[in-house]
Amino acid sequence: MTRTGIETALNDLLFARDLTVQDAADRHFAPEYRQRTDGEWIDRAGFVEHITHLRTLVADGQVEVHEELYDGGNYADRHTVHLAKKDGSTVRMEVYVFADFAPDGRFRRIEETTLMLQGADADRTMGSAR
Repeated sequence: MTRTGIETALNDLLFARDLTVQDAADRHFAPEYRQRTDGEWIDRAGFVEHITHLRTLVADGQVEVHEELYDGGNYADRHTVHLAKKDGSTVRMEVYVFADFAPDGRFRRIEETTLMLQGADADRTMGSAR
């Protein structure tokens, strides 16, 4: 089984403009996917809505994985997302992730907490903005 990871998934979702959000989501996230970000749960449709919104704001960026752990069907990581927004501002967020995989290696569930390192106060909710 080939398993996805956060860096590849976020690169496809946010920065690979040759892929639609739906195609990127299908590649990395199971149909039953759900996510909790800073205490707020969304289903897969809400997640696709969130990423679609982020694509309207983000011009470019990079995902920097600091630690990553695969343990059977479980996953954990700590990563920093560096974003250049279309308005010229920048955002840097550190993210702590716990997740599990569907049998096919796509994410089934992610629970994450975000920490703003750089950006405007309005950017604090980028991890869950729709």
